[in-house]
Amino acid sequence: MASEIEFFDVREEPFEIYGLLEPKAGLVFRRLPDSLGTSPNKNVKMNYLCPAGGRVRFSACTGQVAIKVTLPDIREYDHMPSTNIFGFDLYIDTEGDSRFYRSFRPGKPATEYEAVLKLPDSRLRYFTINFPSYNPVSSLYVGLDAGVKPGPGLKYRSPLPVVYYGSSITQGACASHPGNTYPAIISRRMNLDYLNFGFSGGALGEEEIARYLASLDMLAFVSDYDHNAPDAGHLASTHFRLYSIIRERHPDIPYIMLSRPGFTYNISDSIARRDVIIDSFRRARELGDKNVYYIDGEGIFRGPDEDLCTVDGTHPTDVGFLKIADALHRILVRALRNCNF
Repeated sequence: MASEIEFFDVREEPFEIYGLLEPKAGLVFRRLPDSLGTSPNKNVKMNYLCPAGGRVRFSACTGQVAIKVTLPDIREYDHMPSTNIFGFDLYIDTEGDSRFYRSFRPGKPATEYEAVLKLPDSRLRYFTINFPSYNPVSSLYVGLDAGVKPGPGLKYRSPLPVVYYGSSITQGACASHPGNTYPAIISRRMNLDYLNFGFSGGALGEEEIARYLASLDMLAFVSDYDHNAPDAGHLASTHFRLYSIIRERHPDIPYIMLSRPGFTYNISDSIARRDVIIDSFRRARELGDKNVYYIDGEGIFRGPDEDLCTVDGTHPTDVGFLKIADALHRILVRALRNCNF
């Protein structure tokens, strides 16, 4: 491979990295500053270095695209494929569209691996490579035909991202590959950048995290952490507070509240949690907020394919992620239109 392919560090120009914090600095890609990532919340600490939602964009006249990856460690889960845990995938972009090409299959778990995808010809193409959902990444090099130099990728239609805060589902469990998570699907449909703050088991709505999220520039905010709140009481003590903190800094953006998708177990607890979220929504409306929206997660998976939507009763399959994306996409389009976007 080395004699046919020349590798380039994605931390260097002209590659453009989206969805990660200061991606050209540090030894490992990350989504939060270390001061928050190393907080007492053990699940945030375990997942903030997982580059869920990270993307690199570039262009090239090449007949193949390769990757050379270094991981600080290997993580394995029994309900999720390696192509999502520590794999990358490739999309071919055109103006306003981005289509899946192939996954870079990582093979047997290893802290270093290379993978290559052949293209039908060497004409100019624009690319997006999605980072893994559930494994930290130390370095990523992109390989092109020897002698070919990368160029800049396509831009999103707004410099402002949609910000998602939520659970393992938001982070991407259990999609078949990173591009099939619901934030990624919505991003491609709307040609919008996004930040994924899904933390498996760790989205507890802490004030410190809320204030950090509020400090970010954003186009819209999605609150999706029902599943991680220990109980309805915890959700009640944090849910409206999160809304208030975000609203204080961003009074006019669309704010979407989502309750957990599907009620497959402990229905009474799911209803109690949903009631908390509905109460937050009603309180916001009573305060005069006309740009806050609520999505009832119970109905998202409902229908003839309901049994195809999860791996284990909780974490979505690709079918489940598509249905979540459908529900959110409808609301986000309407909400942004109301903002004249």
